[in-house]
Amino acid sequence: MNNKGGFSWKKLMGLSAAKSSLSRKIKIPLTKGGRQRKTGAGSLLALLFTLFFD
Repeated sequence: MNNKGGFSWKKLMGLSAAKSSLSRKIKIPLTKGGRQRKTGAGSLLALLFTLFFD
């Protein structure tokens, strides 16, 4: 068997949970991918809004 996750000292120290908790409270993703997804969703909504309500 191969442990692909490996050991994470950040998870052990509780940094992962603190980071995700903070991210939920401020409603802004702290990861690069999360910010890109949120930006993409916002731009899609703006595009749909201008198409249907212009």
